[in-house]
Amino acid sequence: GREIKRRGFEKLGLVDRETMRKESAKLFEEMGIDINPETIARKLSIAQLQLVEIVKAISLDAKIIIMDEPTSAITGKEVAVLFKQIIKLKQQGVAIIYISHKMDEIFQIADSITVLRDGRLVGSDLSSNMTRDKLISMMVGREISEVYPKTETVKGDVILEVRHLTRGKRVKDVSFSLREGEVLGIAGLVGAGRSELMESIFGITRNYKGEILVKGQIIKVHHPSDAIRAKVAMITEDRKRTGLNLKGTVEHNISIVDIHKLAKMGIINKNSEDELTDNYIEKLDIRTPAKTMPVMSLSGGNQQKVVLAKWLLTEPDIIIFDEPTRGIDVGAKRDIYVLIGELAKKAKGIIVISSEMPEVMGISDRILVMSGGRITGELERKDFSQEAIMRFASETGGPNNERQTG
Repeated sequence: GREIKRRGFEKLGLVDRETMRKESAKLFEEMGIDINPETIARKLSIAQLQLVEIVKAISLDAKIIIMDEPTSAITGKEVAVLFKQIIKLKQQGVAIIYISHKMDEIFQIADSITVLRDGRLVGSDLSSNMTRDKLISMMVGREISEVYPKTETVKGDVILEVRHLTRGKRVKDVSFSLREGEVLGIAGLVGAGRSELMESIFGITRNYKGEILVKGQIIKVHHPSDAIRAKVAMITEDRKRTGLNLKGTVEHNISIVDIHKLAKMGIINKNSEDELTDNYIEKLDIRTPAKTMPVMSLSGGNQQKVVLAKWLLTEPDIIIFDEPTRGIDVGAKRDIYVLIGELAKKAKGIIVISSEMPEVMGISDRILVMSGGRITGELERKDFSQEAIMRFASETGGPNNERQTG
């Protein structure tokens, strides 16, 4: 909406594309972002789209910039670049309203903190007067003793095995296994291939090479329906685009994946649908005025719970969570961590992709680290550390998927 016009042709509205490209490239370079300005936006990943939005906001030369969850889809390296730009903007007299649920970021970047809950002002203070526990209590209205509750489980047989999975340049010769009752974390930087790996396993992206085994049986996954039949579920990274029908009701969104169970001769049994959806709304504590409300009217945390309910209805044995707590508040995050623990206790195999290192370390039994489409490191819980994860995340990996253990 503010394209650069060619000199002398402003009235004709002719756009100076070359200057726009150079200016965009300059902005990306200043922020250390490797994106070709001529790339079509729909071809970018969620993290790259987020970075473009951040650059766009900074380029406006505004006096007040509102950043709403700017780091929800980016990792440590990009966050550091953003914070450097925020400090520079502050020095230039720009005021920034920074909306975030991430405790570490808030204390790192904010001069003062204001807490809202249920649309009301809870309180404001200088960040130097705040503690983490006080802030969490203000946000959720109660004390949370453990931010990352960990449920101890008995690990059973191997439930999922991936052998030499390869898909183009994004996933390169990846092998790993997952046991019953295990929470397996997948860590890495933006572009490491984490989501692409899981999308191949779930059939969102096709034409992979290698083998996928569920309970010892090789399955061919050409479409998500193949994975669903094998009792695999995936909570995708972008719930609004790929997880929900935002205009549909809460009830419809919960029942949609397993709708054939509720229908006879193409007619849905409304009583059965009501019973099932009511059960999951209560079980997951989904806060909604009514199950007939459009799901777009719910908070981010409750929308995520609707996505979870939808997949739990299929009674999966393997559940893949891609950034399960992106853009939701501390209280809802803890609810989801507790649910993940309960599912693992029921001998489900759980995979969690997370860009938040405290999160992936807090809830996982074991962590695989990816870089450049390969698994470059494996850590047992006793060896977890941010330093170890970052060391593996910055490696390129060997030609035969050889990985180091911590």
